[in-house]
Amino acid sequence: MENRREFIKKSALAGLGMAVPGMSFSASSYARIVGANERVRVGIIGFSDRFRQSLAPSFMNHAKDMNFAFVGVSDIWSRRRDEADAFLKGKGWNDSNFFKARNNDELLERKDIDAVIISTADFQHALHCVDAVESGRDVYVEKPFAESLEDARKALKAVEKSKKIVQVGSQRRSAPNYHAANEFIRSGKFGDISMVEMTWNVNQPGRWRRPKLVAEIRKEDTDWNRYLLNRPKVEWDPRKYLEYRLFYPYSSGIPGQWMSHQIDTVHWFSGLEHPRSVVANGGVYVWKDGRVNPDTFTAVFDYGPDNDKAKGFQVLYSSRMHNEAGGTKEYYYSNGGMINLDTNKITSEGGLKEWAAKEMGMKPNLLADTELKSMGKMETSANTGSDPMTSLHMRNWMECVRSRQEPNAPARAGFNHSVANIMATMAQHTGKRVTWDGTKQDVVVS
Repeated sequence: MENRREFIKKSALAGLGMAVPGMSFSASSYARIVGANERVRVGIIGFSDRFRQSLAPSFMNHAKDMNFAFVGVSDIWSRRRDEADAFLKGKGWNDSNFFKARNNDELLERKDIDAVIISTADFQHALHCVDAVESGRDVYVEKPFAESLEDARKALKAVEKSKKIVQVGSQRRSAPNYHAANEFIRSGKFGDISMVEMTWNVNQPGRWRRPKLVAEIRKEDTDWNRYLLNRPKVEWDPRKYLEYRLFYPYSSGIPGQWMSHQIDTVHWFSGLEHPRSVVANGGVYVWKDGRVNPDTFTAVFDYGPDNDKAKGFQVLYSSRMHNEAGGTKEYYYSNGGMINLDTNKITSEGGLKEWAAKEMGMKPNLLADTELKSMGKMETSANTGSDPMTSLHMRNWMECVRSRQEPNAPARAGFNHSVANIMATMAQHTGKRVTWDGTKQDVVVS
């Protein structure tokens, strides 16, 4: 098996169009993917619940039509490798030469991988993406794109330098109703966004918990040091391995898992890349099971042009894990009414009425009622299956791997939602107002 550094060097030469002896991912292999009819061979990095329940079925919805196939899996836990093999084989979804790699180095050193799907722990996404694009692979990477600014910068730089096709798992960007809302706002018909309200509420004591697996996993069956990557080297803790979303710095919890989806639509619809400032609060108020990350979280964002403080709007985000009333909501307001992405309707609700306008010598401002192209209500349960959004998002990635066009959720979008998440997490941890310095391109804690 060749040395990792030598492999990356060969990949770089291949990217320049130079043939490399013994290296299948060369200029000819790259050209084979571009608009070709031959099969695209995909490796799985991390056999997670998300992959099994949603990504794999979504992929298989289009695999035959697009001529894509799963050819191997990388997971540092031996049990997950075996489960991946059995799961795919049981459904007839695996390639006849399907292989199991003990880690990503083994997978990326192979000659029969064109692209990868990354669904590892939250804090690993960015660095695993770096390794994949630097080895010459296209990538579908789950959100959050990154959980630290350093990792986000490193990943964005690597992706942009590599010119690889990278789709971040922000699947709203492939949903017709969200595209319709974006087009309506960008057309100017909505008016200026004046406020956004977002919620994501569940009542699930088992969300992000894996007690049975925590009791069963053994340190010797995995690679704890490799798992930690650039996080502090601490003693083996099966909860931090399997229930990482409850523990910072392996995950920010609510911001990384849920807010990343919703705050991404703010960037998309408004054309703004980051908040100007954030304040946040949160705590563990109900599920006192040893977790560090809040079960209740609220953040208030200020958005607007950096060079014009008079323009902008506020985003109010709240989420709780112990009472599901309100569910998942995304409301966009203007002076003329609102867009409700729960009902997929544009209405005049709350708009400036005639009596209120008249007393100020103004004209009423009321939107005409309109229905957005709908995909139905957004599911908030943990087991979403092959939901239509993810299926469309996976299809978009596959098409872009073929066409070499930019996908719906490129790495820059992932970087931007990561900045918002990181700012909110820092505000919650410090209790201080966090701002973005546009000149330095950095976060400032006031």
